[in-house]
Amino acid sequence: MATLTLKKKNNNSSKPSPDGERRAPLRGKGVSRPRQTLEQAQAERQERQAEFEKRRASEEERRPAAPRGRPEPRSDARPGPRTESRGEPRRDARPAGGGSFRREDGPPQRDPRDPRDQRDPRGARSEGPAPEPRRDQRRASGPRPSYPPQRESWGEPQRPAPRQRAEHREMPSDEGERLSKRMSELGMASRREADEWIAAGWVRVDGKMAVLGQRVGPEVKIEVDQRAHKEQAKQVTILLHKPIGYVSGQAEDGYEPASVLVRSNTQWADDASGIKYHIGHTRGLAPAGRLDIDSTGLLVLTQDGRVAKVLIGEDSNVEKEYLVRVEFVGLNGEPVGPGRAMEQMPPERMALLNHGLELDGVQLKPAKVSWANEDQLRFVLREGRKRQIRRMCELVGLKVVGLKRVRIGRINLGHLPAGQWRFLAPWERFD
Repeated sequence: MATLTLKKKNNNSSKPSPDGERRAPLRGKGVSRPRQTLEQAQAERQERQAEFEKRRASEEERRPAAPRGRPEPRSDARPGPRTESRGEPRRDARPAGGGSFRREDGPPQRDPRDPRDQRDPRGARSEGPAPEPRRDQRRASGPRPSYPPQRESWGEPQRPAPRQRAEHREMPSDEGERLSKRMSELGMASRREADEWIAAGWVRVDGKMAVLGQRVGPEVKIEVDQRAHKEQAKQVTILLHKPIGYVSGQAEDGYEPASVLVRSNTQWADDASGIKYHIGHTRGLAPAGRLDIDSTGLLVLTQDGRVAKVLIGEDSNVEKEYLVRVEFVGLNGEPVGPGRAMEQMPPERMALLNHGLELDGVQLKPAKVSWANEDQLRFVLREGRKRQIRRMCELVGLKVVGLKRVRIGRINLGHLPAGQWRFLAPWERFD
C-alpha cells in the first residue's frame, strides 16, 4: 500500500529582517519591495525636497524680471497646500517700508512710518475717506419696492393681483358706467363674477387689461379670456323639491335652509343630466327665488350668477307657475254659505286677481289666474314679491291652505320627489 508524504513548505517570511524586526508575510505576485525604515523614509523625503528647491531656483534665474510695483506671477501655482522649507520667509510678506503688516488671525497692526495709520484717539484714520458703515440687510431702511404690474400675457396662468398702494394703482375714471355692471347688463357674468375676473386679469377693455372699479363708455370693446368661460362652465344649478318646514335662504328661527338637503344620498335616481355629484357642488349655492316656509315645490339653487340674473334680476320676465289650494272666507264678516270656493267666490274678484290689485302702494303686474279645480287656483306670475300670492288671496276673501310651485320658465317640477334634487342639464334653459 502506497503512502503519501507531505513536505513542509519552507516559509522564509518568518525569518527576522536585517534590522532585527520580524515582519508579516508578503502577499502578491513577484518580489515585493521591502518596507522602508523611518530613517530611510526621512532621508528620501529630504532628498526630494532638495531637488525641488534646486529646480525652482534655476527656473527663477531664467525668468525675466517683472515690472516694479506689480507682483510676479507664480508659474508653479497650483491648488493644494503650499510646501515650504524650514527657515524660508513667507512669499506674501510685504517688504519693509511698504506699510503695516496684516495678520490673518488677528486685528491689523499699526505702523508708525505709515501716515495712513496715524489714528486719532477715537481709533479712526486721520486721512482718506471714512469706511462705509456696516448695513444689516434684514433691517435696511428705505422705501419698499412696489408690486410688479400685472402680466399682459394671455397664455400664462395668473392669480388675482395683490392689493397695491394708492400711488401705484391706476385710478378709475368717474365717467361712464362701472365695468362689472356693464358686463352684467350684457349677460357676460354677474357683477360678483365680473369683479373676480377683473381681479384675475381675465378682462380687457379696448385691448388693455381692466382694473377694479373701472368705468367704461357704451362704445368700448370688452374681451373675456377663455379661462373665465371654462370656470363658468364648471358652475352647477340644482333643482330641489323643497318640502314644508325649510327656509329658502339662511337659517332663521331654528329652521334649516333647504340647501342642507343637497347630499349624495338625496340625488334623484332618475337624474338624466349625467353630472356626477361631489362636495364642491354645495359651495356657493344661493337660492334664485324664494319659497315660504309653509310652501313646497320647485326651488332653484345655483352657483352661476347668470342663472340668478335671469330668474331674479331687475329685468327678469320668467314665468313662475303655482298651484294654490284655497278656501273662501269672505271679507269683513261677509256671510259664507256652504259649497266649494269656486262656487262661492264672485267673478269680479277673480278679475281683480288677474289685474288691478296693489301691494304696499305698488300696482302689481298682470297675472294669469284660473281655476284648476273646485278648490284650487293656478297662478302664473312674472314677479315675486314677499308672500305675494297669500296677500293677493286675502284681498279678495280667500284663505290659502296649500301652495306648491310647479314650474319656473321652461323647467317643470315633474315627478321629482319631495326632499330630493337633480342637476339642471346642460341642454335645459329657463328662458
